[in-house]
Amino acid sequence: MEKVGIHKRDILVDRVEGARDSQVDAQEQFKSALEQFNSVVTLKETDLKKAYDRLNSEYEDCKDAAAMVSAKIRKVESVSEDLFDEWSDELRLYENRDLARASKKQLEATQLQYREMIDRMHRAEKSMDPVLKLFRDNVLFLKHNLNAQAIGSLQGEFANLENQIDNLIARMSEAIESSN
Repeated sequence: MEKVGIHKRDILVDRVEGARDSQVDAQEQFKSALEQFNSVVTLKETDLKKAYDRLNSEYEDCKDAAAMVSAKIRKVESVSEDLFDEWSDELRLYENRDLARASKKQLEATQLQYREMIDRMHRAEKSMDPVLKLFRDNVLFLKHNLNAQAIGSLQGEFANLENQIDNLIARMSEAIESSN
């Protein structure tokens, strides 16, 4: 885990910053998706296909952003576990018991602070899932409306085609009658 010359604490800071940045990106993506969804409410049916394409793209981007947040949180957890294990192991190396106690106390305080931070990250991560599900439901509903619109237009075409076929059959019947 620890690269040459790079301490776990520096890696942890970098990963925490990365997780924070991915949460900010996800937040912005969700805001963008909401704006796109709000714009759909006032659409004419002719704009349904464009709206679906836009919203589906936003939904996919939101899913990707949420997955990135989860991955970044896992990286934070991985490096922090290594850092705390190393710190705990090194407590045995102290000759001076007062320094060892002070370091252990600092370790416990840091672990508590870390647990609070990671709990907040997990709460934010979990709050994305219901929003994603709701967004997916709305994108699916829009897709199904688009399907219904397409079927509706096919039914109109079928009625037109049916009239043409009826006319063709009538002309053919006339031709058949006249050839008798």
